[in-house]
Amino acid sequence: MVHGRKPPPRAWNGPMEVPVFPLPGVFLFPGCVMPLHVFEPRYRQMVSDLLDRHGRLVMGTLLDGVSEVNGPPRFHHVAGLGEIGRHEELADGRFLIWLVGLARVRVEEIDSDRLYRRVRIEPLEEWDVPADEESGLRARVQAALLARCDEFLNLPAGVPLSHLIDLLLQRLQLPTTRMVELFSETDLRLRAEGALAEHARRALPPPQS
Repeated sequence: MVHGRKPPPRAWNGPMEVPVFPLPGVFLFPGCVMPLHVFEPRYRQMVSDLLDRHGRLVMGTLLDGVSEVNGPPRFHHVAGLGEIGRHEELADGRFLIWLVGLARVRVEEIDSDRLYRRVRIEPLEEWDVPADEESGLRARVQAALLARCDEFLNLPAGVPLSHLIDLLLQRLQLPTTRMVELFSETDLRLRAEGALAEHARRALPPPQS
């Protein structure tokens, strides 16, 4: 697609190589907080390493399930970068962590000398909605959100459109294959239209009593 606009330049001063925590059907959206129970030895090692460093990791979405019979399962090439905002180490070595979503990134797996896998990351630029279309699209996304959950009645006026679109996506409970497509879409107008189309074809939740 030929765009008539350019994404804004993005400054980046974080690490370019981080651990990856691949899980089936999981997407870490920017601005969201994801609680995780970390119990496998390789990921306990990962958290211990991160607490001594920058605290950042990628949540990768598995594409082939969780079997490793034929080698490590593949994860999607666009993922959510997060930072450990809070953690609790349990007496038996397990961790409870709260991961704060920072950005969508493109990932490429690299060699790892640790138990866990690692990736090189490239921050993704997003294509903004043209100014003359932004207010109309924002109103449509907000209306869809309100139809699915009245807790969004008091959303601050300055919430970025990208966050509103992502909130709608999270409310739709899409199949993983479709969520992968929309999560990876860097053109905000196309991501919004895709989310609105899915909203239109899916039943609304029953009203709360």
